[in-house]
Amino acid sequence: MLWSFIAVFFSGWLYVDASYRGPTWQRWVFKPVTLLLLLLLAWQAPMFNATGYLIVAGLLATLLGDALTLLPTQRMLYAIGAFFLSHLLYTLYFASQMTFSLFWPLPLVLLIVGALLVAVIWTRLDTFRWPILTFIGMTLVMVWLAGELYFYLPTRPSFSAFVGATLLLLGNIVWLGSHYRHRFTGDSAIAAACYFAGHFMIVRALYI
Repeated sequence: MLWSFIAVFFSGWLYVDASYRGPTWQRWVFKPVTLLLLLLLAWQAPMFNATGYLIVAGLLATLLGDALTLLPTQRMLYAIGAFFLSHLLYTLYFASQMTFSLFWPLPLVLLIVGALLVAVIWTRLDTFRWPILTFIGMTLVMVWLAGELYFYLPTRPSFSAFVGATLLLLGNIVWLGSHYRHRFTGDSAIAAACYFAGHFMIVRALYI
């Protein structure tokens, strides 16, 4: 199984490197390859059970969303919908592992983070305003439930899932902020690193 982890890391690193300084073809090749490797990794997990299919379905939705981003701009709405579905499926997986509890500082912090992000990009969203607002809300709920799972059941798998969900949120903050407000050096590479590390940590929760 070690070789599977190495393959995912190497493929993801090639995409992140290409996002910073590499050729376009390298990004087109290694983004889907990395997600496919993550799918295989999730499928082979020793802790894989019925709820594990939610993670597999989430990765498939992410793969679909990435494919849609390569199409003309008018398909972006469908891509956002696919990413929303991916985060919804992850959220359902986290919720299936716990009974409801409330660690109130976490949703408060997430509400503040979400409000600040929306305030920064709101005037630049145009026709994507409400789809992206809904996507941000879904991402915040995903992180909240992953955090609640960890505080309810503080194990290594729940910690890995919480870290993964948080990294996906950070990646989306960087992506949305750079795309709709201000570009900066290395923004694509940072977003890509958070993106793959987030999905990897969620899949890793099936292994530990």
